Order: sequence, then C-alpha cells, then structure tokens
Amino acid sequence: MSGPECCENPPNLSCGCGGEAGHVQQLGGFNSYISGSADSPRAVLLVSDVFGYEAPKLRKLADKVAAAGFYVVVPDFLRGDPRVPNDERPLEVWIKDHGPDQGFEDAKPVIEAIKSKGITKIGAAGFCWGAKVVVELAKYAYIQAAVLLHPSFVAVDDMHAVKVPISILGAEIDRRSPPELVKQFEMALNAKPEVDAFVKIFPGVAHGWSVRYNDEDEVAVKSAQGSHQDMLGWFEKHLK
Repeated sequence: MSGPECCENPPNLSCGCGGEAGHVQQLGGFNSYISGSADSPRAVLLVSDVFGYEAPKLRKLADKVAAAGFYVVVPDFLRGDPRVPNDERPLEVWIKDHGPDQGFEDAKPVIEAIKSKGITKIGAAGFCWGAKVVVELAKYAYIQAAVLLHPSFVAVDDMHAVKVPISILGAEIDRRSPPELVKQFEMALNAKPEVDAFVKIFPGVAHGWSVRYNDEDEVAVKSAQGSHQDMLGWFEKHLK
C-alpha cells in the first residue's frame, strides 16, 4: 500500500472559491453534491479521490458535466473523513476505514436513488481511489459507461471482468498506475472486443492531474481540460 502520490497536491478546501452551480443534499443515504436537472434522462456519478467530495475542482467539473445536459451526483463516500494535508494517519491505516470495496457497496443505494427519479442512463467516473469503485460498478453493469482517471488500486484482472464501455485516462508520471500498467489494462481490454474501450496516457502530467492541477500551470490546465473533454465525450457516446 505504498504510494504517497495519492496524497500529494491536496485541494484547498478552505479557499472559499464559490461559484458552484449545484447544492448539497442527501441522496441514497449520503450527503452528495448535486448539479444539473433531475429531469435529464442521463446521469453521471463522480467518485472522488481520497480528498473527498468537497474538493473545489471536482465540484467545478461536476458543474461542467451538468452544463452538458447531465444530472451529476458527487457523493461523500468518505463519510466526512477525507484525507487531509499532514494527516497523522498513514494511508495504510486510513484506507482500512475507507476501502474502495466499501465505496462500491455505498454506490449501490445512490444509483438506486438516481434511478428512482426516472433516469435510465447512468455513467460513472472515478478519480484515483474512486476509480476502483467505478471499475467494480462496471463489472456488474450497475452503470452503462465508466471512466477511470489516474486510477489507484486497480489491477489488470479488473479489466477482464468489465462488462460496460470503459475509458481509462492515465498520466505519464504516475507511480500508482504507471504507463506500463495502463498499457496492460489496454491489452486486456483489447482482448474483449465486445466491450468498447478507450485508453489514453497524457504526457507530462502527474497522478491526480485532472482534479488537482495548478491553475498557474498552463500545460497542466490544458491537460486537465483535455481529460474532461475525453470523459464527457465518452458519456455523450454511450449514454444515449
């Protein structure tokens, strides 16, 4: 369970950024950031990294997806206990209370709550920790499309079991899912022609870049925007 990258570059939760288009409400038993209209026939579940659902850039991305016509839900699967900068608990200790397997179980009632609104097409995107949650959902077709961004805890065997269209967006500089591992994911998916798959490695960026980029770094911002467009395009394609 090594890999400090999971916890590098934490978001600033006290920035008072404002400007959020959505709101927080209970859904499926979890506090969730909700953006977009529940009248949409299409929904996207965004599953956070270890820093949780309050991360401003994650919520900004939720608003961007909602603006494209989706009902977007970002649940607090970390139950009010995200990783914080200089957390005294080692990641190995924290993860025992916040395993992605628990996130997978927690996602089920949230998906049912989304369906109860009459929404029939649901996609999910997972970031780092959240990618493992999403790949589990993709194995049992709880969702219709999946996107993994700089995944953590994901193994090649997971790819063998995926049942829905899946896109994997990796980083060139990533010890959690290095390009060599992402290529193995791609090979496993290529052996399953019945499952549509798209795999891309973004050059010059590090683990977490899609939601933890530095606003002053033009290359990082552009790469993050590129990953957002790829994610959105995948959902547009498969949640018709």
